[in-house]
This record gives sequence, structure tokens and C-alpha cells, in this order.
Amino acid sequence: MRSHSCGDLRSEAIGETVLLSGWVDRRRDHGGVIFIDLRDRSGTVQITVDPDLGAEAFAAAEHLRNETVLQVKGVVRARPAEALNDRLATGAVEVLAETLLVLNAPRRPLPFQVSVHDEEPVREELRLRHRYLDLRRERMRRNLSLRHLTIQTARRFLEDEGFIEVETPVLTRSTPEGARDYLVPSRVCGGEWFALPQSPQLFKQLLMVGGLERYYQVARCFRDEDLRADRQPEFTQLDLEMSFLGQEQILELNERLIAAIWKKVKGIELPLPLPRLTWHEAMERYGCDRPDTRYGMELTNVSDLVADMGFKVFSGAVASGGSVKCIAVPGGNDAVSNVRIKPGGDVFSQAQAAGAGGLAFIRVRENGEIDTIGAIKDNLSEAKKAELLERTGAVPGTLLLFGAGDTATVNKALDRVRQYLAKELGLVPEGAWNFLWVLDFPMFEFNADENRLEALHHPFCAPNPADAHDLASARAQAYDLVLNGLELGGGSLRIHDSDLQRQVLQTIGLAPEEAEKQFGFLLEALEMGAPPHGGIAFGVDRLVMLLAGEDSIRDTIAFPKTQQARCLMTGAPGGASDAQLQELHVASTWVEPEEN
Repeated sequence: MRSHSCGDLRSEAIGETVLLSGWVDRRRDHGGVIFIDLRDRSGTVQITVDPDLGAEAFAAAEHLRNETVLQVKGVVRARPAEALNDRLATGAVEVLAETLLVLNAPRRPLPFQVSVHDEEPVREELRLRHRYLDLRRERMRRNLSLRHLTIQTARRFLEDEGFIEVETPVLTRSTPEGARDYLVPSRVCGGEWFALPQSPQLFKQLLMVGGLERYYQVARCFRDEDLRADRQPEFTQLDLEMSFLGQEQILELNERLIAAIWKKVKGIELPLPLPRLTWHEAMERYGCDRPDTRYGMELTNVSDLVADMGFKVFSGAVASGGSVKCIAVPGGNDAVSNVRIKPGGDVFSQAQAAGAGGLAFIRVRENGEIDTIGAIKDNLSEAKKAELLERTGAVPGTLLLFGAGDTATVNKALDRVRQYLAKELGLVPEGAWNFLWVLDFPMFEFNADENRLEALHHPFCAPNPADAHDLASARAQAYDLVLNGLELGGGSLRIHDSDLQRQVLQTIGLAPEEAEKQFGFLLEALEMGAPPHGGIAFGVDRLVMLLAGEDSIRDTIAFPKTQQARCLMTGAPGGASDAQLQELHVASTWVEPEEN
């Protein structure tokens, strides 16, 4: 069907007769000579059709439509100097057509333009409805090629490090991993259900018990949860597990993996080792466990300064066991008006969306004078005012925004305001890659709805040996890799002692009988010589999104779902016949809601 790909032709091919196949990207008629931009996955090349050199080919070219599948036979020649095209890799040559053969032609109007020359914004709904056309466009071809290169680089690195790829089951059983499972009814085991895996967690641990020592997998995972721009109901993980390595060795190996990907895909040398913060430091300084460190405005705890002041919003928060924290917004005096901070303003709304009742503020004027509304200024002594300015590093022109209340809400509100203002005020530097390991996560967090502790990551993380005497407040030997405020991946050392694993399951409220019912196979395996082991999983979709500079992982996946977990192209999910449901021993209780 072809001797060369369209994007491969260079000056070295001048004089050769070539056979090309691809899509008509654009057709131009210039006074008797027709030019066709022929496109395939490799790129685009110009085809010249001259009536004096091929009347039959010219007649065929006169009626070509964009996206016609075309085969061209012709001779490669140099373009005239005035017609060179620096924007194309093939811009120094063209193919003088001898014959044209239409392999297929569009039989209906295109819903949007595909040509690289006409690539303009198209509604995402329309792009997803006709994804096969969207995949022909330069943006999606580039993103999927980048995805391929990322996975290829990871595979080669890991195999050079002694890892082997192993596939784990997709039909498994439901386990508590923090999100809803997708359930699959069993036809042959009536009344019983499979679950699609949220991750290969237990299987990869069992591979370590099985002596494979270094495993990896490009794993498909499924979570039936509410969606947003960087989440999908089905997603891809680069999943790793290692035996006989401590935390330091695991972090070092994964740093080299990430550095290899950035070098190959972006041509960037990452400085190693990567920075680190404990979970406690991250929460104190940034209010979240995946901080964006490309800009400042760190949180400053001023609870001790305001604990006994007359401003009851502050003193009351501290007295009730909460906190008062603030962020210093550089240039905020001019950029952020009072109206924006008060109820109804955009900055106020950000804090409110995080659960805060509002924000207090101080404006730092010339000579260190402060300007505010309310009782703060009247109740802040000169000494404490000086201490406040020193702690926050506030200079004239700085806006100080305060959150007061329970510490979790204060952290969440100021983190959200910090991120919002950084983008609004243009404080996020372009092209920065700020990686960060966050370490020493708590083992558990309290679930107020269920009145019990639950695992912050999952119940298979190993506790810090120094905290083993009190599991309820223990730190986990867990680690997340964060990039520019987004979690790239997370992992931990695993529990390899069956008695300790039983204690952890009991701590999250599983009775011994229930623990055996759900995890008996794992507990049994741990009793048969399980090695110390640990691992990590990286979100491939999010990783590629960041490398590609996209805002949504849907633009890095060939056939994604919408935020309603639907495939607009195929119409999935769809209904099932009564016969199918009967065969599976299930019935639907769904009732269509009445329209108002």
C-alpha cells in the first residue's frame, strides 16, 4: 500500500519514486496546478498534481474532499526556494504525482474540521461523540504518541532494573480501598459477584510472597466514584512492587524512573534527589498533602499571637482547640479589593466553598502600618504586630488573609484561597517542574459518619516501627510523589507480618471473623514466609496530562468517558435485555425519575 510514510520524506529522497497512502488534509487549486497536503500518522507532505504530467491524476484531484483516503504514486523533488515550508518536517520536498487512487471517501459532511490548518476549538462533547475523527487531529496524535513514549521509557527502565511484567486478574472480589467498586454478576455462581479491581494491590503483594521480587504492570483499574477533569471510571496505573528494599531505596529507584521519563519525553534533566516534606510539615505550611511549591504564600500559624487578644473570632478558635493561620499575598493591596474578600466576593466564595465562614484580613501599608476592618487592629499590640510582620515576611503592599476555626477547615480554606489567588495574580511560573515527596502520612483518619478509624491510604501500609506501640496514632511508612500540586503516585512499605496485619484490620473495625472472610487468603500467605516488600503506583493518565500540558486527562486517553461516566461515541453504558438479566440472576430496580 505504500513505500514510505508521509512525514518521513526528506531531501535525501529527491529523485525517488514513492508510493504514499493517507488522508487528504487540504486541497488547493492554484491556477491549473493542484496541491494536496497528504497526511498520515507520521506527518504531512505536499503532493503536486500538474495536468501536463498526468491528466488522469489531475481529473481525480479536482474532486477530492478533505479526509478522503488516498494513495499517491509519484517522484520526490525539491520545492522551489520561495515555496519552502519551515513548519513542516517535509517542507523542503514535494511529491510530483503520477497516479492518484481514491481508497475511500467521506459520504457525509464532517462534524468538525480535522485539518492541521483548520484546527480550531471544538466542543468536547462533539469531539468525544466522533472520537475517531478527533484522533486524526494533530493534538490527539501528539498526546497519544507522548503517552506511548512515556510507557515505553518506563518499561525499558524497569526491565533494565530487573523488573518483570505480570498481568493480574481483572475479575476479582470486592475489597475496601476507599471508593465504590464496579460489580459484575456471576452467571455460573448465582447470587455472587466479581468486582473490577480498584488497583492490583493484593495481587502484587502476593507476587512478592511468591518470590518474584520485582514486578511491574501497566494496569487497568476501575473506581465507581464522582468524576472531575483528572479522574475517570477506568484508568491506567504504572504499578510496581519490590522485595528486600527499604523506603530510601524505593524512593531513590523511583526518582531515577521519573528522571528517565522526563529526560526522554521532555529533554529535561531533573536534579536528584527530589525535595521531601513530612505530611505534618505539608499540612502546616500549605494546608494540604499535595502542595504546589512553585510559588510562595505559605500558611503561617499565628495561634499563639492571637490566643489572648480581644478579637473573639481568633481567641475563640484557639480556645476551642482550633487554629488561626494566615497567608501573605504579595501585591495583594492593589490586586485584591475589600469587595472580593467580603461575602459575595470571589475570594470569599473560595473560602466558603471549603467550609469556612469567611476571611479576616490586614493590609500592610508604608512604614509597617496596618489597615483592617473590625477589631483586629485595636486588639493587636505593637510587639505582636511586629512579630506578625516578621513571621509572615509581609512588606508594604502585602495583604494578609486569615482563617480561624478548627484546623482542618482552616487548612482547607487557606489552601484553596492560596491556589486560587496564585493563578488569578499570575504567581505560578511557566515551565516549572516542582516535584516533592510527601512522607510519614498518618496510618488512619477518623470517619465521623461511621464513628471509626479508617486507613488513610489502605490497610496494608506498614506502620513506622517507632509508633508500633500505638497503631491508632501511628505514622505509616507511606510516600506520595507530588508534581505542581497534583499527586503523581503513591505507595508504601507493606505489612509482611500476619499478626500485625490482623491488628491493623481490627483497628479499622473489622472483627476477626470478617477479616478472615475478606482477607483470609492474604493472612494465610503472610504466614508462609512473606518477605519485606513495598511498592508504588503512578497514575499514567495524569502523568501524561502534565507532560503534554493539558488540563484534562480526557485529552490523553484514546476513548475516555465523560464526567457522567458515559461514552458518547458508543452510547455506553446501555441497557440489558430481560433474558440477560435473568441469566445473571439479577433484576433492575431502577425507576426513571419523573420530569417536572
